[in-house]
Amino acid sequence: MSEIEFFKEHLKHPLFQIIRDAADEMNSPVYVVGGYVRDMLLERIDNVNDIDILIIGSGIDLAYRVKNKLKGASKVSIFKTYGTAMIKWGDIDIEFVGARKESYSLESRNPNVLKGTLEDDQKRRDFTINTLGIQLNSIFFGKFIDPFNGFEDLKNKIIKTPLNPESTFLDDPLRMLRAIRFSCQLNFSISKESILVIKSNSKRIEIISKERIVEELNKILMSNIPSKGFLLLDELDLLRFILPELIDLKGIDEVEGQKHKDNFYHTLEVLDNITSHTDNLWLRWAALLHDIGKASTKKFNKKIGWTFHGHEYVGSKMINKVFKRLKMPLNDKIKYVQKIVLMSSRPVILSKKTISDSAIRRLIFEAGNHIDDLITLCESDITTKNPKRFKLYHDNFKIVRKKIKEVEGRDQIRNFQPPISGEDIMNCFNLKPCKEIGIIKESIKESIIEGKIINDYDQAFKLMLELGKKMNLKKKNE
Repeated sequence: MSEIEFFKEHLKHPLFQIIRDAADEMNSPVYVVGGYVRDMLLERIDNVNDIDILIIGSGIDLAYRVKNKLKGASKVSIFKTYGTAMIKWGDIDIEFVGARKESYSLESRNPNVLKGTLEDDQKRRDFTINTLGIQLNSIFFGKFIDPFNGFEDLKNKIIKTPLNPESTFLDDPLRMLRAIRFSCQLNFSISKESILVIKSNSKRIEIISKERIVEELNKILMSNIPSKGFLLLDELDLLRFILPELIDLKGIDEVEGQKHKDNFYHTLEVLDNITSHTDNLWLRWAALLHDIGKASTKKFNKKIGWTFHGHEYVGSKMINKVFKRLKMPLNDKIKYVQKIVLMSSRPVILSKKTISDSAIRRLIFEAGNHIDDLITLCESDITTKNPKRFKLYHDNFKIVRKKIKEVEGRDQIRNFQPPISGEDIMNCFNLKPCKEIGIIKESIKESIIEGKIINDYDQAFKLMLELGKKMNLKKKNE
């Protein structure tokens, strides 16, 4: 199959025919460019949800023409500063941009934008693998545009800049993170020239908004081997500006011949382990941050060696600081990550001893709907290289999972509410809001968790009466 035949075959989608017709009406050259072309050549377009269209002319005018021809398309969103427009069609975001050239100041990554040629537009792009284009006009449909040998770099699996890497990264320091992200996602190497420039200009990352930084971190976390991204962030001196808490975990101390493991590299092992078990971004964040409290809680005890007592509690408190600094969501997401980190050692303790039903009930009650995620993190936290210990620890967690299933099926503890409410207690004893109500509710909850009574209204009501009698509370109408 020839080059043009290959591209024609992959551009059969009606969307490209509509864009072709609209651009032909405008008598303007038009191209699909960037990530879509890259991923087409890598055969990764099954789940593509954004397409970049470049026109030598007005991207806004083209967007309106395509929207009018494309059934079910959203309204056109316009970004006048950059002369771009976007429409959404199903799950696909289509961005239309007129060819442009850009100039930057050292203080900002936001460029000054001028109209430009196809060549100008390709020069402004970050990496050669993203400069690729395919013409869509009828007369040249399927023509491949590759001015910087990006196709060769795709074959050689290398991330290179189309121009001098120093100007590319100084113009827009976010590209430093994007280089790492693409390297991680595609399993490509970064060119030696780019590595040197990123290392020597790493501090420039500080001018980038935290939101854009987190966007790239999330993409690294959602890759198949996220450790590669974080190792590169460390190697290229960027991590200290973004997550210094991870840097603090590096190193192995030794006292009297006793060492502890390097908690930085251990963390990255845990992150890779959990990646094969979950696509939950926030559970991956929990894996990344689960040991950040260890740096400040590390102590040496002559009798037992190195300890990190309370690191889960300290780590869960530190997460609030991390999320605020990175301007991440301070809602149920942070609460989820904090809870997973705070409880991250609880199942480990249970797995090392004979498990009582009451201990399992308490774990289920406190973890709630996050119990499965919590156990997944604990299993991923097993990084021993000793095959016997590895098997033993995983077998122990199988027992914990089985016990959780049995207890939950029988006692229905997950997110349970005590069968007796505060209103029931107030009505029974003719009380107004007071501390005795809380004491009774807590006693009923603890009795259910400890297995002294079952999770049942009648048994809870009977216990309420007994507790009320001990507290000299009189039933209504007595």
